[in-house]
Amino acid sequence: MEDTPSKILLVDDQVLYREAVRSLIERWPEFEVVAEASDGAEAVELACSLAPDLILLDVRMPRMDGVEAARRILRRAPDAKIVMLTVESDKDYVFEALQNGARGYLLKDTPARKLHDRLRSVVQGEMALSESVTAPVVDEFARLRASVGNAADGGAASRLRHEVQGLTARDKTMLSLVAQGKTNEEIGAELYLSVGTVKKQLSSIMLQLGVDNRVQLAVLAVKAGLG
Repeated sequence: MEDTPSKILLVDDQVLYREAVRSLIERWPEFEVVAEASDGAEAVELACSLAPDLILLDVRMPRMDGVEAARRILRRAPDAKIVMLTVESDKDYVFEALQNGARGYLLKDTPARKLHDRLRSVVQGEMALSESVTAPVVDEFARLRASVGNAADGGAASRLRHEVQGLTARDKTMLSLVAQGKTNEEIGAELYLSVGTVKKQLSSIMLQLGVDNRVQLAVLAVKAGLG
């Protein structure tokens, strides 16, 4: 029996763009657009009433922008998976969206095949960033982490860097690819590993380094010179 398609709520104030994205998604059997919204306020109501598996949000919209909509949706539905899909590449927008709980930040010039892979990765529990926004985001998180670490305990930061350097060569390569914004599938293809093996190994690395998500892993990679 085939898997049930992941339900998508598509939110953008440009009708023509929504129609184009919906037409594209309809070609992918693992996804289904179940509703559309033209602004953030409408998105909040639909997200809470329909409980979609994935919410694609533009950033700049009338009445309520996408970042504020993400914040409100996640306050009412903490498990919602939100991806910003926008032309806005400014790191302030990216950082604010991620701080407010977005699981991804993709630019509208993302090729169709890569968009498909990134959306699949988010549904599977990963984070997804366009390559052009990955470095600024990681740098900003690294800067903040360094500030907090220096103020709280410089020794702890030093121990973490030492632990990163103590990883195997393959683990370090994985961390480098995570810092570049690669998905598990892309890491697997590059290292000739199955997606399951990549996921298992990254989970092991997170446990070993005491971090909770891919962004934190990427920050450690950059600080250790692996990014």
